[in-house]
Amino acid sequence: MGKFRKGGKREMGAISTASLPDIVFMLLFFFMVATVLRTEEEKVRVIRPEASELYKIEKKHLIRYVNIGPPMDRRYGTEPVVQLNDQFSNAGVIQDWIAKERTTLAEAEQSKMWVSLKVDKDTKMGVVTSVKQELRKASALKVLYSASSRDRTGSSDY
Repeated sequence: MGKFRKGGKREMGAISTASLPDIVFMLLFFFMVATVLRTEEEKVRVIRPEASELYKIEKKHLIRYVNIGPPMDRRYGTEPVVQLNDQFSNAGVIQDWIAKERTTLAEAEQSKMWVSLKVDKDTKMGVVTSVKQELRKASALKVLYSASSRDRTGSSDY
């Protein structure tokens, strides 16, 4: 009969690293698919005002952005302009833009579309008011205001 060794120390086998490149490429592929890249280039300077009562929106695919502020390129002037997607526009084309953006959503989600106003803190309210009037005419009544967070100041007595 053969001889068996009891209680002898065995050497630990080397861990195979042959599948390591496969794992790395699977993770890389996963993050490439799951990451949402910025779809539009901001052409206006937007320094958001501060607010203490903020909340995050979960369904970001329902949000369409309107940027209002001075152009980053001085060739276009220093007065605040309206940016819709990647183009400078004026308030008069907002109704057509809203209609076009609604068609990009599923039919069940078209009534749930939000419009987020990213407005520079130094912009006069006249531009914002004209944009809001055009949004009302286009029946885009769900409007968000983008702001950066700050701590609540003052007393909490109401």
